[in-house]
Amino acid sequence: MDETIRRRSINEFIQKDPFARHLGAQVEIIGPGHSRVSLTVSDEMTNFHGTTHGAVIFALSDMAFAAASNSHGQTAVALNVGINFLKVSRSGDRLVAEAKEEFAGGRTALYSITVRDEQTGDLVAKSQDLVYRKNDWFVKKER
Repeated sequence: MDETIRRRSINEFIQKDPFARHLGAQVEIIGPGHSRVSLTVSDEMTNFHGTTHGAVIFALSDMAFAAASNSHGQTAVALNVGINFLKVSRSGDRLVAEAKEEFAGGRTALYSITVRDEQTGDLVAKSQDLVYRKNDWFVKKER
């Protein structure tokens, strides 16, 4: 399988995420180890303070983490996630999470994830996440 077909197969696999579709999130694979996920906050995604629920921000960050860490075609699962919520957002705001692979060594890899308000560029949350790569490929590498 040539690399273009392989990358397309990986993207198609990741696009099948039912939770991302449920939230209305758009998942974009930028390249191996790099993804971007965006969504527009709706009234149903806010808490009793009228701000975006932390679980929504966490989910957006986690979807970017999952897409980036699985973008190699190898099954990857979270080992640890540490997130800091830095600024509130509200219904109508468009949030963008970007995940980048910072280190890959053996079975583990470290990712840095930012969540920003698309209009202002303000940093809403920052996360550092660790993944475990299983000995399982959903899209095999060429030998």
